[in-house]
Amino acid sequence: MLFKSQDKISKSYDVIIIGSGLAGMTAANKLAKNGRAVLLLESHNKLGGFATWFKRKGGTQIFDISLHGFPFGMKKTCRKYWSKEISDAIIKIKGVRFKNPMYDLETDFTREDYTSKLINHFKIPEEKVHAFFKYLEEMNFYDPPKLTNGELFEKFFPGRKDVLRFLLEPIVYANGSNLEDPAITYGIVFSNFMSKGVYTFQGGTDQLIDKMKSELLKNGVDIKMHSRVDKILIENGKATGVLLKGDEIRSKAVLSNSNLLSTIFKMTGKEHFGSEYIKRAQKVRLNTSSCQVYMGMKEGETIPRMSDLIFYSEDEYFSTDLILSPKVGSQTFSIYYPDCRPHLKNHYAIVSSSNSRYEDWENLSEEDYKVKKQFLIDRALDSLEKVIPGVREKIDFVEAATPLTVEKYTLHQKGASFGTKFEGLDISMNMHKQVDGLFHTGSVGIIMSGWLGAANYGVIQAHGIEGYL
Repeated sequence: MLFKSQDKISKSYDVIIIGSGLAGMTAANKLAKNGRAVLLLESHNKLGGFATWFKRKGGTQIFDISLHGFPFGMKKTCRKYWSKEISDAIIKIKGVRFKNPMYDLETDFTREDYTSKLINHFKIPEEKVHAFFKYLEEMNFYDPPKLTNGELFEKFFPGRKDVLRFLLEPIVYANGSNLEDPAITYGIVFSNFMSKGVYTFQGGTDQLIDKMKSELLKNGVDIKMHSRVDKILIENGKATGVLLKGDEIRSKAVLSNSNLLSTIFKMTGKEHFGSEYIKRAQKVRLNTSSCQVYMGMKEGETIPRMSDLIFYSEDEYFSTDLILSPKVGSQTFSIYYPDCRPHLKNHYAIVSSSNSRYEDWENLSEEDYKVKKQFLIDRALDSLEKVIPGVREKIDFVEAATPLTVEKYTLHQKGASFGTKFEGLDISMNMHKQVDGLFHTGSVGIIMSGWLGAANYGVIQAHGIEGYL
């Protein structure tokens, strides 16, 4: 049942899920298919979390928020936990390009092609390349971290900044990891992509979420949007429901798909957790945020077919500071050709994504904020012109989003685009051991971020809830 925003909910549930990101939605669908009574609450006016979209110019321009691209595993996850229709609409993108001062290369982002380029272009010995991939394959996120990303690359490719950039930079855009993070945050995500390349959803995020919404309702999930939860109800050390706009809604278990720190310190309250757990939770670092520039084409204009995903940088080398710099030396262009949304007539769209720090945006005056947003737009247009000459004249709509935009619409603290750093994963996965019936899922620990990681984490926590119930 789809509740209206003014509807009161009087019934109780097996599980209440707070937040409808891909983790929350996938968990809801899995539990409902198991016969559980599920209520899905979403603070925004549509489902999807960061997997969302918006329309402009009377609906003639539509833009996906997320950088489009996820591993083949998303196809398998959707077939098993959603539907064949959704899975069948997941298609491989037509190429990835890297354009920076070190090299200009195109790849299909598979292990075979990466192996070839590492050997033939970067002149890395074949045995070293195979040893590197074997090391990544043997990583397990349940094992304690052994190396940082920086140490990993120095171990296999000492002094090779060009190789480091080729291997790490795309994953930075996929999950926000950097040189200082544990190597597992890189290895598992990179290995997932390397299986069969990069995929996207044909039809756009709007059609994906609409199909998921229909599937949820068909399987009996109750959904209520415009519903920002005030508190998670805890009685005698057990989660018993939520407080929503002053009304209590009861359940046997609660699954939060909200920000990890907000779940603990705002909605639940640290008094309900053990002191050691709280000490560790207080040390969990939020991940970085991001900026986007959305560019729409004039009606009737076209651009030549090239790579769907372009990692563009004018920085001389890769570093954590440079990729987060407000100077926007690096950005990624997602190019949406008409075959991405074939149901729309000749629809082109281009989205620039750049990693950023919330701190560079939070205390700006209104005037300085406008100036900085305009710089972001101009930087994207200038850079894109170097990739697609003449494109600037074909664009008639531009809009920018910043970490403050991310914070506003997702409620993520500090606009964290990828949840928390790696230490957040243990806190998230063991929340139910602190408070009976209280579980957490979502974008945490970096390896549980992105579309595939979030969906699979929803499945993992749904299994945990089944065991508890």
